[in-house]
Amino acid sequence: MFNKQNFRYFFRILRNKYILTSILFMIWLLFFDQNNLLDRRKYVNEYKQLLKDREYYLEKIEEDKKRLEELQTNDENLEKFAREQYLMKKDGEDIFIIREE
Repeated sequence: MFNKQNFRYFFRILRNKYILTSILFMIWLLFFDQNNLLDRRKYVNEYKQLLKDREYYLEKIEEDKKRLEELQTNDENLEKFAREQYLMKKDGEDIFIIREE
């Protein structure tokens, strides 16, 4: 596979100044440049995570819009929401709070 003749051929190619310069340039771009390969990979992963987060928040916005619409149009839903979230009550009623651990 790798014998003396193959190594000689490989080193002869590396002695060519254009090939050597190209290899050094590629190494520079891959590892040392401001936009190197490692940073680009990190940015792509971060971008994918931000897209997932964006989708999650858009879904939450839609759910909240529907809930707000229900609260604004139906007094029964508004009363139920006030009783559950803010522990409001009518006169003469008792509230029992059950907390799950």
